[in-house]
Amino acid sequence: MTEAPSGNAPENVLEVRDLKVAYGRRRRRVEVVKGVSFTIAPGETLGLVGESGSGKTTIGRALLGLAPVAGGSVSFRGSDITHLPRSRRRLLARDIQVVFQDPYSSLNPSMTIEDILVEPLATAGVTEGRTRVRQLLEQVGLPEDAGSRYPNEFSGGQRQRIAIARALALRPGLIVCDEPTSALDLTTQAKVLSLLHRIQQETGAAYLFISHDLGVVREVSDRIAVLHDGGIVEMGGSEQVSLRPTHPYTRRLQLATPVPDPDVQARRRQRRRDLLEAGA
Repeated sequence: MTEAPSGNAPENVLEVRDLKVAYGRRRRRVEVVKGVSFTIAPGETLGLVGESGSGKTTIGRALLGLAPVAGGSVSFRGSDITHLPRSRRRLLARDIQVVFQDPYSSLNPSMTIEDILVEPLATAGVTEGRTRVRQLLEQVGLPEDAGSRYPNEFSGGQRQRIAIARALALRPGLIVCDEPTSALDLTTQAKVLSLLHRIQQETGAAYLFISHDLGVVREVSDRIAVLHDGGIVEMGGSEQVSLRPTHPYTRRLQLATPVPDPDVQARRRQRRRDLLEAGA
């Protein structure tokens, strides 16, 4: 039985408790996620930031049922989804969707955009899929005739808009955004981030936004969790964590965030050297 939320606070969309993910067996067993806990409320964006190999993408895969959970639990809207069988996991796809890093490899190059967007609708038994496709294309700022074209006819930013449209097709409550802008140039990145924000305002979907870039995460997140070596080392409000970090690892991420001012960059490089020499 799920405990009712206290007071007027909304029930969390997602609750992750002491999550552990491990690969291998016995002596060769390697734990890559080490007891991670966090929640995401309706309409909230939690940024999960860390360098390559920190375990952040593995956490996203575990939520989607794509990585083995060795311990802990994952609950979606009060229901335990930690070890769902494949048949029930497919049904859950209506409510939990993902936008991957590479917008080209995640789209079938032999299918038209309309067929790509209709596919999840047809699988879920949604009628009038073609009408919904036109709505989705409009929602992500693409022309109606985009549906008759193929992925290779679009730029990287446009393909990511298509991937976002596909994730929105079934009106999910949670979207896992796994490095959705890291393959894009800065101008296109800003447009996609703006689109994600607008869609969240319109739909109320919650986001888990995974990135290695603390600056990007700050722009889109309400709260930030900093992941290092498989564990969360710092968590708090976006401004607090990104501008006034308390953990040495978060401070190193902050100093690695690109800025256009060369004088600021020089000061940051010196600060990084000072931290390394101090063993922080």
